[in-house]
Formats: sequence, structure tokens, C-alpha cells
Amino acid sequence: MSKKLGFRKALETKVKKSQVAAKKKAISIFTAMSVAHVDEEEAGSGEVRHVEKVLPRGDFYIGEWCDGLPHGNGKYLWTDGCMYVGGWFKGKIMGKGKFCWPSGATYEGEFKSGFMDGQGTFTGFSGDSYKGSWVMNLKHGQGIKNYFNGDYYEGEWRTGFQEGEGRYQWTNGIHYDGQWKNGLMNGNGRMEWSDGNSYGGCWEDGFPKGNGTFRWPDGSSYVGVWSKDVKEMNGTYNPSDSSTEKPDWDPQVVFSEYLKECKICPGEKMSILPSKKMPHWPGMGKGNDQGRPRRMSDGKLNCHSFSSDMHDVSAISEGDSKDDDDGIESLCLEDSTSRGSLPHFKTPTKRQGQTISKGHKNYELMLNLQLGIRHSVGRPGPVISLDLKSSAFDPKEKVWTKFPPEGSKHTPPHQSSDFRWKDYCPLVFRTLRKLFDVDAADYMISICGDDALRELSSPGKSGSFFYLTNDDKYMIKTIKKAEVKVLLRMLPAYYNHVRSFENTLVTKFYGLHCVKLTGTAQKKVRFVIMGNLLCTHYTIHRRFDLKGSSHGRTTSKPESEIDPSTTLKDLDLNYLFRLEKTWFEEFCRQVDRDCDLLEQERIMDYSLLVGFHFREVPTPLASGAVTPTGNADHENEEVPRLSQTGQDQLDSEPSGGSSIRLGISMPARIEKTVRKPECETQLVGEPTGVFYDVILFFGIIDILQDYDITKKLEHAYKSMQYDPTSISAVDPKQYSKRFRDFIFKIFVEDT
Repeated sequence: MSKKLGFRKALETKVKKSQVAAKKKAISIFTAMSVAHVDEEEAGSGEVRHVEKVLPRGDFYIGEWCDGLPHGNGKYLWTDGCMYVGGWFKGKIMGKGKFCWPSGATYEGEFKSGFMDGQGTFTGFSGDSYKGSWVMNLKHGQGIKNYFNGDYYEGEWRTGFQEGEGRYQWTNGIHYDGQWKNGLMNGNGRMEWSDGNSYGGCWEDGFPKGNGTFRWPDGSSYVGVWSKDVKEMNGTYNPSDSSTEKPDWDPQVVFSEYLKECKICPGEKMSILPSKKMPHWPGMGKGNDQGRPRRMSDGKLNCHSFSSDMHDVSAISEGDSKDDDDGIESLCLEDSTSRGSLPHFKTPTKRQGQTISKGHKNYELMLNLQLGIRHSVGRPGPVISLDLKSSAFDPKEKVWTKFPPEGSKHTPPHQSSDFRWKDYCPLVFRTLRKLFDVDAADYMISICGDDALRELSSPGKSGSFFYLTNDDKYMIKTIKKAEVKVLLRMLPAYYNHVRSFENTLVTKFYGLHCVKLTGTAQKKVRFVIMGNLLCTHYTIHRRFDLKGSSHGRTTSKPESEIDPSTTLKDLDLNYLFRLEKTWFEEFCRQVDRDCDLLEQERIMDYSLLVGFHFREVPTPLASGAVTPTGNADHENEEVPRLSQTGQDQLDSEPSGGSSIRLGISMPARIEKTVRKPECETQLVGEPTGVFYDVILFFGIIDILQDYDITKKLEHAYKSMQYDPTSISAVDPKQYSKRFRDFIFKIFVEDT
């Protein structure tokens, strides 16, 4: 312990000395530098020239300059000692470069919009180093990490953690080869100790869990089920040919002794991320008319707010707080093309749906639902095992509970009318909630807390109603009896699928229930509880429901009413989605797996729901690309901007990025497309070369439509009027092929 404390103090002393030296160096550079001031009016628009600039807060830039912004190669020095040397694109750190911290740590490699993104090497002041792939400041892809304590890891990373296949070598000679998840040994793997002993088998959260074998150098072994819980552990000792008797050996010693020296080193953290140091260039635009609207080619005025995430963060020293005296600058853009005024996205003024308060026609139904959920989830049950018996999936496996207003032995008194409550396959859905890491208490609070549910304004095409929990985590959908039968029929295959593929894109189901009102009506309302795919702190600026068919696949709203809450369809789509290579490969594999499941279960009419958030006010990456293009011209409306919460999430330390998953909070780029005027039913437009950085959400929804006699008749009827390949109601095999073909055209690898 004393050695570790001594090492830590030595590191702290080294850091303090290097920071002081860096600040002195920066001050000497600024005071000794002879600065040539450039007259902005002398340079023509689009002309790149070399400048040296002392900025308002004392920072310094030297390098190529164009239209009032760094563009090309340049060096930026912050007064706190941080430095960046490398490529710039219209004021943003972009391309290859090197970022240096005052402590002596460096990152050298590729950048995108100020983020470490691409191939690069981080070298820490303590001796840490990582060489490999990065995505938005996070280690992601293949990489090699050397730790300051001498440990070593080579393999796959995901969102800042070891995940996938990899090898970890400890300084004491122990090594592990196998699968990882969230920075811990998880899955199948083999660990070998320096004395020749080894364990090969299943791991969970860094410890042996499940079937595995411990071997000694003489050939003897212990084979069985492993767990930290002694009650769950059992196995058999197999002596070697040379052994004569069973040794007095407790397998629990592996947990208490053997793994003591196998801790994963946390590594060195960056004191501040380069994206947090992104410079702002107030008052350096061309001319002196900053803050005034500029006249566009058609005589209209165009002026909108500058994105808050581009506000001045360059002067935030390590440990300093942000000054607010500058306010948010106004950025006025001039359209260089002949398209006229630029349309903006409307900002929703209120949350979706109507709150179900007292007096609402469905108020009692909501109370019944909340009482039923509280009863189902809150009652004690057996210890959950992921290995379910086939009897748990029997459609007859359901539980009826009476809820009289005066209460009963098992139910509380309530203010609603008398009703009965049915749980379908309760053990299966309880296990699914555990599989999806849903905490029972949080689940009940979301659905049954003091906050009322919200009913979406209109039912879907099927006549189903949708309800959202107040925290937006869960969506409750009323469904028909036929859909209940479909879900129960496919439940065993669905369960095995989501258990096998944690990155599955199919809807997550948490419960299937029925409320039966007593009295003369005898009305039954069946509903399923699902995860809300677009539950996020980010503002979803655009959402699309995509099937790969063209007949009727356009929004019925007039352009003036389209806003970020509008769900657009296939013929409204005007983007290609570009995913980083490892994400794209996993996406293709998972879409194939999910479609195979749905095809096997005779499901059709499902969709890919896609929503995205613009990471910032988009800047021109190609001629004529100034702002994202909506479907209407709305002057004086706010352009998409990254919320402060969203910015904090993106700029968080690498250890805090575990929320990024396939289809959830994924960093990506989208490319604008346009359709040929003569091709009204063209599903995929032509790429324009205009790109935007986005946060992407997507998943496969509406997976309870069986290809029954109704759909077969619909197919036959519509085929006489329209192209059979353009309609939604087609055979599941044909539907799956058409869906995949379309999805793999609009989702491509980002090269």
C-alpha cells in the first residue's frame, strides 16, 4: 500500500511541475511572439491565407485561415498550456492532428469536429498508452492498451470498454484470453496462472459463472458449475493418471485467492477532452456586420441562432468555470445557391400526447392498469433463472386476479370500478425484464407512480391506442386478441432470440396483460408494455417509419404541419445513414438475424423506426449545404441544436459512454439525398455529398402482424390495382427480402 501511495504522490508532483512548465512556456510564447495583424477586408471570400492571431482570452492561433475561420493546417495554443497542431475545417478541428495536455499527455491521430475519432494513439503522463480505433472520444474497435502498472490488453473495444474478443496480460504473468463485456471478463474464456494452473469456461462480470473446468499442471481437473454463491456451485474432481487420491481442495479458493491479483487496471483518465476545448471565434467574421441579418439572393432575410454547443469553451482551463459574459453569438448565413430561403425544423412546444387526468374517458382504465401492474410486479416470486421450462410458455399459463373496490386479501381498496386482471405467462415476462436489466422498483414507479400516463392524440392504423409513461421510458399499446395469440405463439422463439443476441433490434416486450370490466359491458382491453425506442435526453429532430414499400408510404400531413414529432415514411426519406465500420458490420448481422426470426414466425408488416438528433447546427461540408433541409419553409424558427444535456453526454469521460449501443445513442453521419422528379415512387434518392453529424436511434417495431387470411385477401385485392411489389401486405418471406434490400441501401458504411 505504501508503495502505491508513493507512486501516486510522485505522479501528482510530476503533473504539477509539468503544468507549471507548460503555462510558463505558453506565456513566453505569447510575450515573445510578434503578431502580424491581418486586415479582414483585404482577403476575398474563399481565399486561404496564413495568419497569426492573439485571441480575446489570450489564446493564440497560427496557421491557414479562410473566411474568418481556421481552415487548413494550423496550431492553437491555450493559455493553460494545452496545444493542438493539425488540420482544421471551417473553424473545427478536423483531420489528422496532435493534441497535447499540460501534464505531458498527448493524442496523435484523426479528429472529427473536435472529437478523437478514427485511428489514433493516446500517450498518458503516467506511462499509459492506447493505440487503435476511436469514436467520439471513446475507444471503439480494435486497439492495444499498455497500462502504467505494466498490464497489457489487445483486442476489441466498445464505447470505451473492453468488449468482444481480447487478451489481458498481467505483470505477474497471469493472462486471460476470451470474451469481454463492459470492461470485464464475460462469456467464454480461459485464464492461465504463472504456476501452470488454468480455468477455462464461462465467465460473468469478471468471475467464473456457469460451466467450467479448472486444471492443474499434472493433468488433474475439477469440472462443474461455478459460482461465487457456494450453494449454486457443484462439480467433480478428476484425478490424473499419476494422482492416487483426491486433494483437500475447495473450488471457492479460486474466487478468494487465485483472482485477487487479477484486477483490471482502470488506466489513466484524460483531464479534459479535446472536444471540450473547441475554440469559438467571436467577432472574427468577415466585415463588421456581425449580428445583423444578411440579404439573400431572393431578397429575403435569413438569420438564426448559433448552436449553443459552439459557444466559447476554449477558455475553460482545467478546473476553471465557464464565463457567461459573452452570451450566445448570432450567426448569419448567406445562401450561395439559387434555392432561396432556407427551411428550418420546427421545435415542439409541448410533449406528445394528452395527460390522462380525472374526467378523461380512459381515466378508470389507467387506474386499473396501474393497480394491476403494481400487483403483478410487486408480489414476491421465486428466484429467477434464465433457463425456463417449456411449461412457462404455455398460452394457458395465465393468472386471473379480482380487484373489488373494497379490496381483498391480495388486493388493496381502490376508487375505480370492479374489474378483473389477467397476467399472461407471468414468469416469462418477469424473466424478460431481468434479461433487459429492468429494475422492478423503477418499472413500477414509471408506470404506477404519481405521474399520470399520456395518451397519444390518435389511434394507429390498426385502431390501437398508445400510452406513454411520464418519463417516456415505456409505451403501452392496446392490442387485439389475434395479436395476443401471435405474441404467445412466438414467445419461446422470441425469448431465445433476445437472450442470444443482446443487440437485437426487435421491440422489447415487458408484459402482456388484460383488464376485464365487470357488469353488463364485460369489456376486455388487452395491452402489451414495450420499451420506448426514442426515450432520450436528445431532441429527436426527424423520425421515419420505414418498410421498403412505396404504396401509400408518405405522410398525410401538409408540409406546414410537419414538425419533429411527425413520423415520416419511406417516400419522405431524404437521407442515407452512414455507420462506422464496426457498427455497420454488426448492424448488417443483426438485421439478418432479426429478419430470420420474423420470417420463421410468419410475421410481416414490421417497420424500422429511425430517429436522429443533429449534433450541432450543420455547417457546409459541400457546396450549398448550409442547414438541414426540412419539408417546409418556416422563417423565424429555431434550427436544430444540441441540448446542454446532450453535449454533456457526448463530452463525458470515456468511462461514462456505456449508454451507446447498436440502435441507441449511436454517433453517425447522414447524407442528404434527392429524388429524380420523374420518379415519384423512387425509394432511395441520389446522394448529394452533403453530410451532417447526428445521434442515431433505430429499432424494428410492429412485429405482431401475422400473415393471416385477412392479409392474404388484402394482398390479392391490392395486387389487382397496384404493383404487387409496392404494397405492404405480402408473404413474410417476400416481405423480409424486400425489407432487407431496402434497409441495406439506406444504411451504408461510412468511408
